Amino acid sequence: MNKPRKFIIDVEETMRLLLEQEDTDGDFQITIHDSGPKTLSVGTADSDGYRKFEIRGTYQLSNLLQELALAAGHGRKHVVLDEARLNENPVDRLSRMIRNLFWDGLTRRIDAEGLEAICADPKNRTADHSPRIYIPYSEDEIFTYYKWVAETRPHLKLEVEMLPKDITPEYVKSINDRPGILSLAMRKHTDDQGNITFKGVPFIVPGGRFNEMYGWDSYFEILGLVVDTRIDMAKGMVDNFVYEITHYGKILNANRSYYLTRSQPPFLTDMAMKVYERLSEDDQSKKDWLKTVIRAAIKEYHTVWMCEPRYDSETGLSKFHPTGLGIPPETEASHFDHVILPYAKRLGLTIKEYAAKYQALEIQEPELDSYFLHDRAVRESGHDTTYRFDKRCANLVTIDLNSLLYKYEVDIGEIILRIFNNNFDIDGTIETSEPWFERALARKERINKYLWNEEECLYYDYDVSQQKQSIYESVTAFWALWAGCASPEQAEKLVKVSLPKFEALGGLVSGTEESRGPITLDRPNRQWDYPFGWAPHQIMTWRGLENYGFMTDARRLAYRWLFTITKSFVDFNGVVPEKYDVVTLAHLLKVEYGNVGVDFKFVPREGFGWMNASYQVGLSYLTSHMRRALGACTSPEVFFRHKVAKDVPAVSLESTSVSEHQRLKALVLEIDQNLSSSFSDSNTVDVSVVKDDTQPVKVKAVTLKVGP
Repeated sequence: MNKPRKFIIDVEETMRLLLEQEDTDGDFQITIHDSGPKTLSVGTADSDGYRKFEIRGTYQLSNLLQELALAAGHGRKHVVLDEARLNENPVDRLSRMIRNLFWDGLTRRIDAEGLEAICADPKNRTADHSPRIYIPYSEDEIFTYYKWVAETRPHLKLEVEMLPKDITPEYVKSINDRPGILSLAMRKHTDDQGNITFKGVPFIVPGGRFNEMYGWDSYFEILGLVVDTRIDMAKGMVDNFVYEITHYGKILNANRSYYLTRSQPPFLTDMAMKVYERLSEDDQSKKDWLKTVIRAAIKEYHTVWMCEPRYDSETGLSKFHPTGLGIPPETEASHFDHVILPYAKRLGLTIKEYAAKYQALEIQEPELDSYFLHDRAVRESGHDTTYRFDKRCANLVTIDLNSLLYKYEVDIGEIILRIFNNNFDIDGTIETSEPWFERALARKERINKYLWNEEECLYYDYDVSQQKQSIYESVTAFWALWAGCASPEQAEKLVKVSLPKFEALGGLVSGTEESRGPITLDRPNRQWDYPFGWAPHQIMTWRGLENYGFMTDARRLAYRWLFTITKSFVDFNGVVPEKYDVVTLAHLLKVEYGNVGVDFKFVPREGFGWMNASYQVGLSYLTSHMRRALGACTSPEVFFRHKVAKDVPAVSLESTSVSEHQRLKALVLEIDQNLSSSFSDSNTVDVSVVKDDTQPVKVKAVTLKVGP
């Protein structure tokens, strides 16, 4: 057995040579797009660098670059590298980097030490880039703390403002020209000098330009954190959401001032239970914590999702319908130019002049008011943007939102019944489980009435203004399986009839190509449409399929998605981006907003929040055979060949010393060895025999069917 090689490497010089030779496109990464020789000589450690060994291939060389960059970051001049680290199984490497590097790179905290990192806002396109923090009304102690931070750390140039008691849409619009971060939960802390101060409760940001705590991103990030046993971080994120509901009235789109009127898809009850089940505290402490969270969830349910404008009394269902005013300020400066241009031309104004007058209410334009209402609703849905919601989002009761609210109702009922013995106190009022189960049953009936389409075997959104179903086919239909509001018969139809519409080589597409419609210069791609795939859609569908016993489908879809991530990771210097084209498996995308997570030098340090989570969660769906195939980057096209037919030499079965069954087993072993990677731990192998009619005792062909 060969002794594992170790290499002794001059960090700075080797990085220089490596980039000079291999990074031919100058992006500080080594990828399959580079045209270098893809080989580099390095000295072995046991010869003190005298004997050389060739490091070959894109993956190994990019791993070398990454390891050297990490060593340089720790101030190392020389480093001894193990060959096993450069040849590391990519599944193990990526999972390890997510667990030990990416989560830390995405961690933020709002306090004296963390403000510098969190205040930076790449989305701020106003002239005022002063770091600013807004404190909730009546949080006097926290306000005093941040004023002290501003005074003792003048280099921050921090501005501290207190929000009014009533946060109206008019007020939020009035501060859009001086945006800032919104404070989150804090804990009292004793510093090294024995002084009582505060520390911010940490949280995970998505990454890239999204440098704040987002609503629905956080749910999926928490799922990943739980897999990686980072329970304290997951618990802290739930605590931050309770703080938002308490002080800002809702779980926010994200904790920036321009998001104060906007929420996001609600997941609080499920994320709370995922954390609660893994807390190591005593039972009473766990129950006290859960009680605080569920009280907040009940408040959010009643005051956000079950009242106007988000509640539709006609259907009894809910919709995304935020209350903001004007032009959403967090977009790129030119994002709405094509919308405003015809109105500006009509009045002989430039786009900039028209936008300023519209924002100042000097121009009244109901059509634009309606456009921006729907645009803000799209952003509240988390699906910004898609032709599914184009110019109508605030009119739609959607399958995704109402599945989530059904889950809230069931979760709250079960928590009250199971954990609090059907006696849950809220400010002296006793809540029992029965009303919550009744609400869930009523919502399920309304979902069936308005959103289920028996003929198409799919859930659709319902347009309350047109009083008919939308015809857009969205993969969020499978959220009904996640929530458990589909009947077994509906689940069967969804999987057998509708799932194939969304399944692509690299995972699930957001919507069907037919629903999206044609793409032209005047009608460009939208990032939440075909052919793009997103982590939350994959995770929700896997879990939904698992709930109804469709594990073979869940595993297949998980493998497809993880292959897409792994292949890009191997070929493109460890990249883990925000989204993929799951039809072509591309991550370098020409689509609105581009792709987040692809711009880094030498080594990825963050990945992307919910993409990281989807990888860690997805691995739990794979069998050991599937994981080995994934590590070898076996394409789903090869992996999921369910039938293999291959002519083999005729073999006589006349021998009495070997049974026919044993002889067939021997033949099976001669068939394409690639098939072995298709076996999963729960698969069976059916062998059918085709005999040569002219010679009945000889086998002409063997067909294998691999299946559950």
